[in-house]
Amino acid sequence: MAAPIVVRTVADLRALVAGWRADGLRVGLVPTMGALHAGHVSLVEAARRSADRVIVSIFVNPTQFAPNEDFAKYPRTFQSDLDILSEVGTEAVYAPEVPTMYPPGAATTVSLTGPATAGLEDVSRPFHFAGVATIVAKLLIQAGPDVAVFGEKDFQQLAVIRRMAADLDLPVDIIGGATVRDADGLALSSRNRYLSAEERATAPVLHRTMLGVAKALGDGLSPAEALAEGRAAITAAGFDLDYLELRAADDLGDPHPGVPWRLLVAARLGATRLIDNIAV
Repeated sequence: MAAPIVVRTVADLRALVAGWRADGLRVGLVPTMGALHAGHVSLVEAARRSADRVIVSIFVNPTQFAPNEDFAKYPRTFQSDLDILSEVGTEAVYAPEVPTMYPPGAATTVSLTGPATAGLEDVSRPFHFAGVATIVAKLLIQAGPDVAVFGEKDFQQLAVIRRMAADLDLPVDIIGGATVRDADGLALSSRNRYLSAEERATAPVLHRTMLGVAKALGDGLSPAEALAEGRAAITAAGFDLDYLELRAADDLGDPHPGVPWRLLVAARLGATRLIDNIAV
């Protein structure tokens, strides 16, 4: 298939989208930070099911990294990303430079409560979601897509974006893409490449433990007991556990009857922080 068009400015992006709209075509957007893998491809495929033309943005967003996080070493694999997107028939890649997204004097961010302050990722990464929401709002405003697709692996992020789009009346449908896993259950992530061979062998314990907790809940064990057993298993496997929590799937508040539940986990294995979640 043909290589995607690469655009780097807001004006070029809007001109491209305007041309598609003049032809009556629906537009889908898949925001990414690059280092693409099969999970990202599944998001592109989900966008294709709801749109005639698909844009993938590739931008490593500095405002969602804390000073102690891995912005500088975050993998940047632009050419291989283009190769992957060519194979799946992506029409365009939006790859702006930092000054395009944050020009000199930029002083506006998105302020959040609700799912962004649920006591999960926000505890260890207190500035993360403000950076995510700001960049996603800018991408949605710049591209003006009909649909935008985000992976369910970052479930709190998905909830934050859905809430933001609704609260700001952004005219876009936010679609969640199912988590893609390796055969042993490990959720695909660009950060998995940081795992040593020994750590990679241990990493699937997270998913297996979540499945065990979900089964225990289904068998009638109380949430407190099931979570305690799960936390102990994750720690015993050598992880430094940030959280294993059961929440309402809509707003990430305390679980209650009549609303689907979500089990969410974050833990460090060596220098790599892994997150995952499953429906319960």
